[in-house]
Amino acid sequence: MFSITVRDHVMVAHSFRGEVFGPAQRLHGATFLVDARFKRVDLDDDNIVVDIGLATQELHAVLADLNYRNLDDEPAFTGVNTSTEFLAKHIADRLADRVHAGALGEGARGLAGIEVTLHESHVAWASYERAL
Repeated sequence: MFSITVRDHVMVAHSFRGEVFGPAQRLHGATFLVDARFKRVDLDDDNIVVDIGLATQELHAVLADLNYRNLDDEPAFTGVNTSTEFLAKHIADRLADRVHAGALGEGARGLAGIEVTLHESHVAWASYERAL
C-alpha cells in the first residue's frame, strides 16, 4: 500500500459532558496537529498517490470550517462530545466527500482509504481510518 500524508492544524474550543472527562467538562481550548494520510494499492498514471498540493488545500479547507470555533455552538455538533476520536472521523468523512466530489482530481478516485490523526500533544493522539 502506498501513502502520502499532509499536515495542518486547527484551534477549537469545546466542553464535554460526563464525569469521565473530569475538568474537561468545562469550556477549554485545544490546538490539534492534524495529519491526513491518503492510501492506494497502486500509483496512478503519474506515479503518485494523490496530488500533494490538492490534498493540502482540501485538508486546510475542511479544517477552516472548524478553526477558531466553539464547537459547542455549532449546530452540527449539538449534543455531541467532540472528542479527539470523533473529530478525526468528522475530518476524514469531510475529506472523503471532497474526494468523491472530484476536488482532489480525477486520480484521487483510485484512492483506497484515508486516515486522519489528531495530535493532542506530543504524547497523545487519536486516529480514524476509513475506506473510500
